[in-house]
Amino acid sequence: MRTTRRLRELLAGSGPPLLLPGAPNALAARIVEEAGFGAVYVSGAGVTNTYLGMPDLGLLTMSELADHVAAMADAVEIPLVVDADTGFGNALNVQRTVRRLERAGAAAIQIEDQVSPKKCGHFAGKEVISTAEMVGKIHAAVDARDDENLVIIARTDARAVDGIDAACERAAHYREAGADVLFVEAPRDVDELRQVTSQVAGLHMANMVEGGLTPLMSRHELADLGFAIALYANAAMRGAVVGMRSVLAHLAKHGDTRAAEGLMITWTDRQALVRKPEFDDVDRRYAVGRKEEAA
Repeated sequence: MRTTRRLRELLAGSGPPLLLPGAPNALAARIVEEAGFGAVYVSGAGVTNTYLGMPDLGLLTMSELADHVAAMADAVEIPLVVDADTGFGNALNVQRTVRRLERAGAAAIQIEDQVSPKKCGHFAGKEVISTAEMVGKIHAAVDARDDENLVIIARTDARAVDGIDAACERAAHYREAGADVLFVEAPRDVDELRQVTSQVAGLHMANMVEGGLTPLMSRHELADLGFAIALYANAAMRGAVVGMRSVLAHLAKHGDTRAAEGLMITWTDRQALVRKPEFDDVDRRYAVGRKEEAA
């Protein structure tokens, strides 16, 4: 089954919200898949932080993102939900972005209504384009997809600019334009989260950002509020930084890692995670073929 169809089936389920962890690279995506999650989120912030060592301020290019998506799609079998920021420009750019990311292996593509260059949804100083311009970009995204099951996610950052009522109004327009999932970024409290799902029909995603503007809710609490997806875009990456700092602090203090192995995965586990046994099998199979041909 194609990952686009698999994602749609996950979203059509009647159970609790889909838990959607983020990953900034193919190795992290492997870990998300290994942990048993049904899909993985390609976080624009995460890729920017890890690949460029820079903040989430619209600095990543479409080509850089597409390369990461292609590598991650090659590494895992679960669907990739890809954060495409503003679509990297106007409606024409959105069409090219959707086509490129779909070919790279995206099962869902998220586009937001911020002015380019965008900012993290929980940063101050955001601006949004007009509702009409964003509606045009959504139409362009829907028309550009080759696979009708490719999920289009429309995000609005209007809560920070014009308030929650305006954000809900935009979300309703985005659904009418063909968005499959709606993402109102950074509601400030439970009442605002409830307003989003009660006032706007459709599937909704909630972004759980540790230290961000939206209160952290459990999966079951989000289910009660009517959300279909619980996004944890950078939790794994932030946990990984803690692990790296711990190992490096030990190395700096002791001058070796002999007593720090408990802070790391084993050598065998590392090779299994990147599928070395599978690659060894392929290498042996084709090596035999070469030897027989030479003989």
